[in-house]
Amino acid sequence: MRHDPQLLEAARLGDIVAVERLLTECRPGLQRIAQQQCSGSVDPDDAVQESLLLIYRRIGALRTAASFPAWTFSIVRRECHRLWRAMHGEKATEHENLPVLVYVDRFELRSDLAAAIQSLPEKYREAIILRDFEEFSISEIADQLSLTREAVKSRIHRGRQMVQEYLKD
Repeated sequence: MRHDPQLLEAARLGDIVAVERLLTECRPGLQRIAQQQCSGSVDPDDAVQESLLLIYRRIGALRTAASFPAWTFSIVRRECHRLWRAMHGEKATEHENLPVLVYVDRFELRSDLAAAIQSLPEKYREAIILRDFEEFSISEIADQLSLTREAVKSRIHRGRQMVQEYLKD
């Protein structure tokens, strides 16, 4: 799905006419995605309609025009799965209510992630770096930092939460 970058930018900035035009233009592409992603019992039109509503509500959160195709694809796919679960009486997963992630260029993401990790208190930063970058096991980290395994897991968990909070802002 290719879209006019100027139209996309105007929609992202809140121009309602641009948003309506963008939604009209992207509907056929969303329909194709829904046809592929929705299983037999889910109506692709329902998934498209729900997806269009989400796009309308969240277009302002989109950071770059280049991320629009991947962003819309993930919305449609998630709506197909959500509708399927609803039809089969399954509850939503805890991850379903998370906001749709916006894809950004790698340099910007790396820069934000580095700043987030750098902002952590030393004890959390150390555990995160050893686990996620040096790929140490929990036991190896515990030995290196003279901590229990539980303390290491707690630091990693809290550190990751702090990184998430930093990146939300």
